[in-house]
Order: sequence, then C-alpha cells, then structure tokens
Amino acid sequence: MPATSSDAAPTGPRRLRRSELPRDARELASYLVGKTLVHETAQGRTSGRIVETEAYVVGDAAGHAFVGETARNRSLFLERGHAYVYFSYGVHWCFNVSAETAHVGAGVLVRALEPLEGIELMRARRGTDRLVDLARGPGRLAAAMGIDRRLDGVDLCRDGPLWLGTSQRPVGRIGRSVRIGITKEAQRLLRFYERGSVFVSGSAVMRR
Repeated sequence: MPATSSDAAPTGPRRLRRSELPRDARELASYLVGKTLVHETAQGRTSGRIVETEAYVVGDAAGHAFVGETARNRSLFLERGHAYVYFSYGVHWCFNVSAETAHVGAGVLVRALEPLEGIELMRARRGTDRLVDLARGPGRLAAAMGIDRRLDGVDLCRDGPLWLGTSQRPVGRIGRSVRIGITKEAQRLLRFYERGSVFVSGSAVMRR
C-alpha cells in the first residue's frame, strides 16, 4: 500500500555523517532514497522522506558540472554532502546534494519528498491542500521546504538549518529509470525512486 504521512514524524532522525555518504553520485542517489531532509526556519520546522532522486555523475553532459567550475555551480565541486541550489528556467529553485570529493563536480538532484513535519507550513508555502502535491517534483519540493539560493553551499552534515537525516522507517523497493525532462544522455538509468510511493513525481508508470 502507498505510504501515508502525518504532521508529526514517528521518531526524530539523526543527522547523517559525511562518512556515511557514498563517494559516488550514482550510489549516493540510491542511498538517499528513504533518508530525511530537514529545514529549520523561524516559521517552523519542515521535513520529509526522500522518495526520488537523480544522479548527475562525473563527465555527465546533462549535469551542471560538465562545463567546469563556475561561480554558479561552485557548490557542486565541494566535498560530498553540501547543498547545491539553482534557479531553473527562471521559475523555481532546485535542491541538489554534492556527491564527490572536493574539486570533482557531480551531484544528486532530490526530486520528491513524502512530507513528514510542518505540513501546514508546507501547504501555506505551496498554496495547496493536496498532500501528494506538496513536494512532488523538484520545484514543488524546494518551495514546500523553503529552500532558495541562500542555502546554496550549506553543509548538510554539520549543524545548520538544512540537513540530511537518517531514515525513520524502512525504505520500500527502489526502482531505477531514465531521468526526467532532459535531452542529453537521456538513456542513462540514473533516476532512483521508492516503488509504489504516491509522492514520486512523473506519471503513474514512473512510480511503479
């Protein structure tokens, strides 16, 4: 059956240590499915289970790091476990996790969350009451979680407002597919998701 959510998480997650994160974008993308993303703000705390990710590996023509290090993508070249936040199509923010050693550019796009804490705050930020739509897709996720460029470069493994936490319940079967909405290297199976979760983005076929 699909996962369900409540305003209160069943148990509090522990902040992930950098040593627990795989030093490879593909492995990190799979590892993060089921983990917790937490943002603590003056308005309140929001958190969610990561249910969908995409890897952008070293040398990936579809990745922002492919052009080399720039002022815009510098956070992708930090050691694994840092936030890379960029504005997409002039419409919404996207949240990524750096995935390699320092000065090597690669990352994981976090595409969807199952809301756990701060659901009313997420609803206010998103302007919708539909639980499944609060953080389904990278733009919705960033809006629901209050993530913008000010969090670019934040260390997600140290004390701070935005961090990665341990799983709060066992993850379901992890599916793998091509990435969504790209044209370069589109055939690569670098999208990872919790099978059957109603919070995963894309069509129903992409959630099976």
